[in-house]
Amino acid sequence: MKTNKIIYYASTGLLTALLLFSAGMYFFNYDEVSKMFISFGYPTYLIYPYAVIKLLGLIALWSVSLKVVKEWAYAGYFFAFVLAFFAHYMIGDGEQMAAIIALVLLVVSYIYNKKIAK
Repeated sequence: MKTNKIIYYASTGLLTALLLFSAGMYFFNYDEVSKMFISFGYPTYLIYPYAVIKLLGLIALWSVSLKVVKEWAYAGYFFAFVLAFFAHYMIGDGEQMAAIIALVLLVVSYIYNKKIAK
C-alpha cells in the first residue's frame, strides 16, 4: 500500500509540475504561446481560459472530497494531452514528447489513485 501511495504522489506531483509550467507559460509568455496557437490554427483568445482550466483541473486532482470532479479532470486532461500530441505531430514541430510524458504521468496517476482509494 505504501508503494502505491509513493507512485501516486510521485506521478501526480510530476504531472502537477508539468501543468504548472504549462499554465505559467500561458500567463507569462503570451507572445510565444500565441505564435504556437496561431501555427496550430487555434484562436489566441483561448490561451488565458485554457490556462485557468488547467489550474482548476489541478485543484480537482488534488482534492479528496470531489471524486466526480476528479474523474472529469482526469478525462479532460486525457483528451487535452491526446489532442496536444496530435496537434504538435501534425504541424511537425517536434514538441509532442511533452504531451506523451504528460499522458503517461496522467495514466499512472489515475491507476494508482484508484488503487489507493480501495
